[in-house]
Amino acid sequence: MLPFALPSISHDSDEGEGNIKYTITGEGAGTIFIIDELTGDIHATERLDREEKASYTLRARARDRLSNDLLESESEFVIKVQDINDSEPKFLEGPYIGSVAELSPI
Repeated sequence: MLPFALPSISHDSDEGEGNIKYTITGEGAGTIFIIDELTGDIHATERLDREEKASYTLRARARDRLSNDLLESESEFVIKVQDINDSEPKFLEGPYIGSVAELSPI
């Protein structure tokens, strides 16, 4: 499992006055991933496990808060989950010696 924070989504015309509303849709939007609609900061609400799901696809939108007009085209991004518990196999005893006879079936 790997906890992480995602970068914020920003728009060039946002002067910090709260005129833009940010939203996300897609796999886990609103449950696993939430967005601060004023700042565009995206956060994971739970620990993610790559063995359960290796990636999530989300779409982000920036809309004018008053008119609800889309300010730019929808952006799609993929969150790839890395697993900190993955480790190389280790042989605790060894070395192991084995052999395969020549012309053995595969």
